[in-house]
Amino acid sequence: MKDSTKKLVVDLVLLGLTNLAAYYAIRAILQGNDPQRQKRLDAKKTSGDKLARLGKNVQLNEYEEQIATELILPHQIQETFDSIGGLESIISSLQESVIAPLCYPELFAGAAGKNGLLGAPKGVLLFGPPGTGKTMLAKALAKESGATFINMHVSTLTNKWFGESNKLVAGLFSLAQKLQPAIIFIDEIDSFMRERSGADHEVTGMMKAEFMTLWDGLTSSSDRIVVLGATNRPTAIDAAILRRMPKRYPVKLPDAVQRGKILTIMLAGVNLDPKFDMSAVIKRTEGFSGSEIKETCRNAAMQPVREYLRSGKGRQSVEVLRGAGTAEEKAELAGKQSRPQSRPLRNSDFFVVDGLNTNYAAPGTIEQDPIDN
Repeated sequence: MKDSTKKLVVDLVLLGLTNLAAYYAIRAILQGNDPQRQKRLDAKKTSGDKLARLGKNVQLNEYEEQIATELILPHQIQETFDSIGGLESIISSLQESVIAPLCYPELFAGAAGKNGLLGAPKGVLLFGPPGTGKTMLAKALAKESGATFINMHVSTLTNKWFGESNKLVAGLFSLAQKLQPAIIFIDEIDSFMRERSGADHEVTGMMKAEFMTLWDGLTSSSDRIVVLGATNRPTAIDAAILRRMPKRYPVKLPDAVQRGKILTIMLAGVNLDPKFDMSAVIKRTEGFSGSEIKETCRNAAMQPVREYLRSGKGRQSVEVLRGAGTAEEKAELAGKQSRPQSRPLRNSDFFVVDGLNTNYAAPGTIEQDPIDN
């Protein structure tokens, strides 16, 4: 009797060990064949590094870890409100109606604040022509507010497996709640939240519905989360989304005063010719967006450098840097960084592309005579 009992115990132990070994073997095979495994491991490492730099000690699930890879760290944002020219009225409104209630809720703790009348809006929309500074304004808003900035790409929320996109959307809002105050930024929001129709894919419709449901859930006074969108096609956005974005700011093409402020910021610290006429450049940039003005300044700043590189001294310097010179010559050349900028910037340097005077005018405008001193 004792031998049979002992044999039964041994058989049970062997059966248990066999099943356990089979379980781990199958698990290892499945993990090895899982195409998403490496992506999840990379997301876990990246999210952990970013949270450590932010000084946040929170536990994340696998979906929150994937969303956390979209976090923009403060040192990665160079833009501030001072680096944006010509949008003072919008900046002032954002400081009062978004940054203050988002970051200093104790200032709005009165009766009106408890009723939600003085809290930060759930959604803010920046709309206007391309290149007018919408994305730059969003980054500056995150920098100045000190809020966690989630630069959400729609591709991160999409997944080929049914139901996974909804879980990623839920992970987006749960991560924002853990890291609040937080700004969820969606550039070109019209591509994601465009007008719904019967032609939409079922998964896309479910993802939009999940997004709006969780967005509506941000009703608690303790939730300091703002969804910030930017678009140049506001009419393409679904009406239900626009309802959730009560603060809407039109970012228009800069007028003459705004262009002057942008040019002042762009040319700060640049060696300008004593005869340089800023008003002439302001006049010639009518109809330009902020990014076009920046590109115009960049091309102008390259003119003195281009002249230097095409000169005898410039070609000789290039040969030295390419290896033809001695270490002493390279060190001497490295100490003369200002040489390519020895000539000050002139009006004639503007609207010249790659050394060719193209008499460039803004899209849709009549070409004008070249400007010069």
